[in-house]
Amino acid sequence: MSGQFEATTEIDRPVEAVFDYLADGRNDPQFSPRVQRIERLPETPTAVGTIFRSTVKDAGVKTAREFRITELQAPARIRWSEVSKNSVSVAEGGYDLEPLADGRTRVRIHNVLEGHGLGKLLLGLALTAARKDAPAFGARIKAAAEAAIPAR
Repeated sequence: MSGQFEATTEIDRPVEAVFDYLADGRNDPQFSPRVQRIERLPETPTAVGTIFRSTVKDAGVKTAREFRITELQAPARIRWSEVSKNSVSVAEGGYDLEPLADGRTRVRIHNVLEGHGLGKLLLGLALTAARKDAPAFGARIKAAAEAAIPAR
């Protein structure tokens, strides 16, 4: 059993810069308060096969998570899948980036969540929470990217 949530936002920065910012998963704590710690393995620029290992806190519970980059098409597409098997995990996720007029970028994030074991019972709650937060999540990505990427 699985389900998807998504968010779309427009960032007042060029698509190439937004792609670079989002491809470096070490920036995730800037817009995802769930992420307490994250590292990139290996410590080289992000490429297909790169692993991001993190500690995440959801509903007061800390979990270890590992995501593998499965596709990287600059500057338009980033895909990942969760390697770790938590009760609720991300089967697949990604960013789609589209250049807009005046050097802006439209970003769509999506994640397909799936439940494992007891997580099958928790999946509905996790999806409801993720979908409810999706507009705010998009706004946090916008704010963080615009703060981190210098304006032209």
